[in-house]
Amino acid sequence: MPAHDFVSPDSIRAQFSAAMSLMYKQEVPLYGTLLELVSEINQQVMAQQPQVAEALRWTGEVERLDQERHGAIRVGTAEELATIARLFAVMGMQPVGYYDLSSAGVPVHSTAFRAVHEQSLHVSPFRVFTSLLRLELIDNPPLRELAHAILAKRQIFTARALELIAQRERDGGLNATDAEAFVQEALHTFRWHHDATVTAEQYQQLHDQHRLIADVVAFKGPHINHLTPRTLDIEAIQLGMPAKGIPPKAVVEGPPTRRHPILLRQTSFKALQEKVAFRDQHGSEGSHTARFGEIEQRGAALTPKGRQLYDRLLDATRAALGGAPAEANAERYMALLQEHFAEFPDDLAQMREQGLAYFRYFATEKGRAARDQQDRPTTLEGLIAAGHVHFEALVYEDFLPVSAAGIFQSNLGDDAQAEYGSNANRDAFEAALGLQVQDELALYAQSERRSLQVCAQALNLGAM
Repeated sequence: MPAHDFVSPDSIRAQFSAAMSLMYKQEVPLYGTLLELVSEINQQVMAQQPQVAEALRWTGEVERLDQERHGAIRVGTAEELATIARLFAVMGMQPVGYYDLSSAGVPVHSTAFRAVHEQSLHVSPFRVFTSLLRLELIDNPPLRELAHAILAKRQIFTARALELIAQRERDGGLNATDAEAFVQEALHTFRWHHDATVTAEQYQQLHDQHRLIADVVAFKGPHINHLTPRTLDIEAIQLGMPAKGIPPKAVVEGPPTRRHPILLRQTSFKALQEKVAFRDQHGSEGSHTARFGEIEQRGAALTPKGRQLYDRLLDATRAALGGAPAEANAERYMALLQEHFAEFPDDLAQMREQGLAYFRYFATEKGRAARDQQDRPTTLEGLIAAGHVHFEALVYEDFLPVSAAGIFQSNLGDDAQAEYGSNANRDAFEAALGLQVQDELALYAQSERRSLQVCAQALNLGAM
């Protein structure tokens, strides 16, 4: 088939993201309410803070804001992870970053599947945080064997989805009809299943080991456990949720409130209690808690130097708190966070000068008008000072392990805490994945470089 008949992976991803959102809205009505609240707040922020709207226009994020969301799933086996990677590849999504959550008492390690080029992200920024259950961390050998046996029997992909994945790998793409069929078939993997694959007693054993283990092992597939829209003001969302009948978690995860947000801030509403039918229950129902709603506010992508400073300040805050942030100490934690992060400059020019964040550069109208003048500046700093080049922070497209663990724990309940120590094993994760995960910092550096090349071209300069 001629390549020009193929639908672009970016377009398939956009279709899948919209279909997933519609499905989740039907399955979890509160998610629909959350989307309405996020849309209201985003419109307010852009109306009341023109500088925010202007920055979003420069970067093109204003167009992607309403469709922006990430999902999260948890798979049970290396085979499932390798196949999910092939499924996401159809949509132009690649594994970026390695996250070890075991040190926070969650027996998984993870990556984020997403587009890696800024033009693709502009079409659809949809990303899926994907975790692999670590059966080797279950310290009860018979239970570990039981979980392994249950997972070995299931097939989380439809036969048609597997056919279409193989077809795309063979032919190099999918036409419009096949792309539409792929989206519908792929959705089945992420659906909620009311019928469990285990007995009530087996479920309880898995649950007592860790709630997340029961969530991964006891069902037919890795139901999407949350979809996350992007807000421009997470404090307004946190305050606005109760009025909409949405109970928020106690603490916003990530850095404190800033004029210029950095990295990622997240909050969520409590997981739903869902009715399930266990294999040995006839006519009666049990319950399971898994799916919740989450909201994020994305800020600047930090350089290695910026991340080092962020990690140091976050560690100092948690040390001063003397424990994990929770409802009881939420107010003190937020005050300590603000106090410690006063050291991190809240000014884009300073962040750029100190090499703390990645930026995108844009040729201005003034710069384009002067592109043929002999006496114009030719250095980046000179061009910025003369108003020929404008810069905005590159948006952070990835995740934070401490925040992810905090969201997981708040929705699994305080009794879900477990001690696994630090068990990072990137090699084993990549072996299961069948791919190497990409370095997110290298991707940001490439985006920044590309924007400088586009600027140099627009301003008729050899390089910048």
